[in-house]
Order: sequence, then C-alpha cells, then structure tokens
Amino acid sequence: MPDASDSRILPYGKLRRGLAVTMRSAAHLPTIHAFVEIDVTMAREWLHTHPFADGGQLSFTAFIAHNLARAVSEQPEIQALRRGGRQIEIFNDVDVALMVERDVDDRKQPVVAIVRHADGKPLRAIHDEIRAAQRGDIAEVWDGYKSMGWLPLFVIRLGWPLLWWLIRRRPSLYRRYRGTVGISAIGMFGKGGGWGLPFTTGTQLTLGGISRKPVVVGDTIAIREILDMTVSFDHALVDGGNAARFVSRLRELIESANGLGSTQ
Repeated sequence: MPDASDSRILPYGKLRRGLAVTMRSAAHLPTIHAFVEIDVTMAREWLHTHPFADGGQLSFTAFIAHNLARAVSEQPEIQALRRGGRQIEIFNDVDVALMVERDVDDRKQPVVAIVRHADGKPLRAIHDEIRAAQRGDIAEVWDGYKSMGWLPLFVIRLGWPLLWWLIRRRPSLYRRYRGTVGISAIGMFGKGGGWGLPFTTGTQLTLGGISRKPVVVGDTIAIREILDMTVSFDHALVDGGNAARFVSRLRELIESANGLGSTQ
C-alpha cells in the first residue's frame, strides 16, 4: 500500500467550497466560445518602452480591460442580462470584473474585483484600480467576501438555487457581484501560447498565453507576438453575428494599441 507520507492533506477552504457551489450555475448555460489570435506586438512594445516615472509598468490586463469596455460601449447588447423569462436588461455603463489572486485561508485564491464604469475611465485609472485590488482589504475588493465569511456553508449550498433564480430576474444583483462583462487572465502564470476555456455566466475574455509566431504583415512575413484569447458568450442572449462583430472590433482596438498614447 502507498505510504501516507507520499501525500499532503490540506484544508479545503470555505471560500473555495462556496465558489464550487456557485460555479455549477454556469454548467447549465448555452455558452459559445471564440478562439482568437490577436497581434499584441505594438501594445507590448509600447508597454516595455514607456515605464512610469517610478519605474513601474502599465498593466497589460488594464490595457485589455480598457479596450473591452470601449468595444462593449459601442455594442452594448453584448452585455445583455436576463430579466426573468420575457425580458433582458442592457446597462449603459460597462462594469469589468477581473479575477485577482489573493492569499485567503493561507492559500492563493482568485477573488472578483470590479472596475465600475470602465468605459468612462482613462486607462491609467483602470490600472490603478487593479493594483489597489491586488493590495487592498479583500472585503472591500469583493462584495461577496463578507457574505461568504459569515454565512454557514450549508446555508450557501441550500440557498444558492434561490439566489441564482433571483439573480436571473434582477440583473442589478448580477452586476453588483459579477459586473457586466469579465476578464480572466491565465497566461501570466507561464510562458508560450495556450488557450483557456472558462466556466462563465456571461460575456468574458480569457487571456491565454503569448507566443512569437510568423505572421503575414502586408506583403511580408514577420515575427509577431500573438495573444491566444477566448471570448465567451451566453448564446441565449448573444447571437453569432453580434459576437463576430464584437470580436472583430475588439481585435481592431487591441492590435492598434488603442489608449496607450494618452497614459503618461
């Protein structure tokens, strides 16, 4: 028999168990995914050659969030949310939810940080909010942390179906805890290309890896930096045509390094 010393036993934290309960809701949605390769050479070159006065560098995730908010503001139906069985609600402002890794229960876990009204904020302000979320009190960064902290897990498990039913009828609740669109970045944890396939309940970008590839630029072949990005939609709310136009516009904004010239 295997020796017990061959393994470790760690606590399965309450936050992780609570998130496991809520994630089941995403499994029942008709999610569609677009796997997109985006040339981020111009943007990354600008980021590397324009450090802040203190030597820091603008967040690549903030750059993506800025352009996601811009693309959604031009096509707001992309962030439509269910309002009962017969209506949908489309908010005028874009709230971008990002997963921020924090130390919780002596382990690194993702929590949700939301940049409110991101479509009306300059890129540097979005960067500053993300950095603050990485350092600030978790209870202030994520509204749901307080509820997860004091509610017994069996109450969360039993009450979640009712809460999810309520969320699907009151989009303002969804917006409070999940924003109107989201970003999950997994490429930061490794080198090279690669895709992510998320569990999601709405429109979301999953940023995968970045790799150097030969690409046709005009009439020549050049080595470019290519981001592997998954764009996910609730197909019950977003049709294929709208999704394709949105992805095309988002790609245009990112590849042109939109917003970077006005951050200094």
